[in-house]
Amino acid sequence: MKPQVNVIAVVDVIGALSESSLLGGNICLVDNGDFQSQGQGTPDLCTVVWPGQVVQWSVLAVDLQTPVEIKNVTFLGADGGSDGGSSDGSADGSADGGSADGDKLDLDVWTGVVPAHLAPGVPYRYRLEVQMYEGVNSVLHIDSPALMRAE
Repeated sequence: MKPQVNVIAVVDVIGALSESSLLGGNICLVDNGDFQSQGQGTPDLCTVVWPGQVVQWSVLAVDLQTPVEIKNVTFLGADGGSDGGSSDGSADGSADGGSADGDKLDLDVWTGVVPAHLAPGVPYRYRLEVQMYEGVNSVLHIDSPALMRAE
């Protein structure tokens, strides 16, 4: 088993900004994990992980002229609300780049450690927020990706 799984979000910045949405083909997520993750290449990626394994998220823009950065990763509770984990680089995750108070949005990479309390075979959904330049609708998110502990 690899000590680290990389999750890469590829964003069509022009499409996302034009449609004010990351859905409809404006984002795809892939990972390089050892297990067969479901939803490769879609916003519904379910990355299969193991407790103690490091997960590193990064984001790439299809449009090289408009920067895209990770604004936040927030793990969601069963009801779709935040369960308080990893939303600001604390708890089980850390942001590489950017400041703790969010003044600088330079989060090219977000890293966290898979906690031991995840139940095997249960998707643990998270919100991935990205920021594309500045202005109205420059911050968009999806709630569909997940981590899932291997059985």
